[in-house]
Amino acid sequence: MSGYKRMQRQHQKQLIALENRLKAQMDEHKLRLQKDVETQANNTYIELERLAKKQATQLDKEVCVGWYPVLVLKSSAAEEKRIQQQIMVQQKKELTTFLDTQKKQYRLCREQMKEEMNEDPDTPKEEKQERLSRHKETMQRSQAEEEAQLLNQQRLELNKKKMQKEMEHALMIRQDESTQELEQRHLETLQRLRFELMRHQHQTELENQEEYNTRRQRELHRKHALERRQQPRNLKTLEMQIKKQFQDTCKVQNKQYKALRNHQLEVSPKNDHKAILKSLKEDQTRKLAQLAEQYEQSINEMMASQSLRLDEEQEAECQALRHQLHQEMELLDAYQKKSRAQMEAQHERELQKLEQKASLRRAHLEQKIEEELASLHKERTEKIKNLFERQERELEMFDLESARFGYGSLASFDFPKDEAR
Repeated sequence: MSGYKRMQRQHQKQLIALENRLKAQMDEHKLRLQKDVETQANNTYIELERLAKKQATQLDKEVCVGWYPVLVLKSSAAEEKRIQQQIMVQQKKELTTFLDTQKKQYRLCREQMKEEMNEDPDTPKEEKQERLSRHKETMQRSQAEEEAQLLNQQRLELNKKKMQKEMEHALMIRQDESTQELEQRHLETLQRLRFELMRHQHQTELENQEEYNTRRQRELHRKHALERRQQPRNLKTLEMQIKKQFQDTCKVQNKQYKALRNHQLEVSPKNDHKAILKSLKEDQTRKLAQLAEQYEQSINEMMASQSLRLDEEQEAECQALRHQLHQEMELLDAYQKKSRAQMEAQHERELQKLEQKASLRRAHLEQKIEEELASLHKERTEKIKNLFERQERELEMFDLESARFGYGSLASFDFPKDEAR
């Protein structure tokens, strides 16, 4: 395995190790937040239960049964359903007890009215009417006192629940902010490692390319040096070839002169042979000298041209290599710039995705807070409404009983009303 591939695998292992470590930190963070929520929920349950017990001891056990909320941490869907069922059963039981108590009080009041009406048939109607008025006034006063007491208890209970909800909401907001900060730090850490590994990879690629360029140039330099060292031997070989050609040419000319000499001697008188031989000898010597001069010039030209040709070829090879290496360096630079741009775009997308995730989570949290506050307000309104409706029903039942005794409705009478009503 090459060093470059080994480096890439090592970088991949580093990224995987970091991602696993960050995931473990996030799991630990979520577990810690869950424990904080459990602690807050348990504290809320204890506070509300303590308040409910305190209110229960202050109420008349025969008149009003203490209503108190039960707040339990929703650890799972099954647990939540079970707890809700328990709360509904408990509240239904308390409501039944309360209604039974009210019915008993109503029957007791009705029996008392009957006894008073039947004590003396000769009692004037105005006196009986006055007694009914006093009964109703007593009932209204009792209702006003009960109303004030219940309203005060509800105010304390709802204020406590509101305060606990505000504490819970503040905790949820802090947890959301801490989660967002942790996610931001994790993303920055991961992206920083990616950039560092990419920088190291690009630096390694650049060093490898520079090393490759140096090696190619060094190899070409050695090749050219070897060619220059071998040039004298090559020139010597070419010179020997030229000399051999010269020698072969000389041999051919000698044969030609011999043939020409023999022919001249055959066709010429014997007295002219000496002059002919001398003339042929001089002509042969002159031509051989010219031929030798030509071959010497050819050797010099060949050596000069070979040296120039070698220099030109080596220079062309150097230029071609420099051009090739420059193109490869430009390709590497373009590839690295493209890789950096792609990683920057990826990091930007990851950052936008994280911001959208945090924004959506915060929107859901704010919606949940608004819904819980609205539910708390609705609970307060319904409790007060139910209290008033119950008291109105009691007065209507009193008027109906009065009508049964023949005194009609007492709604038209002007009774004093408590300001708390």
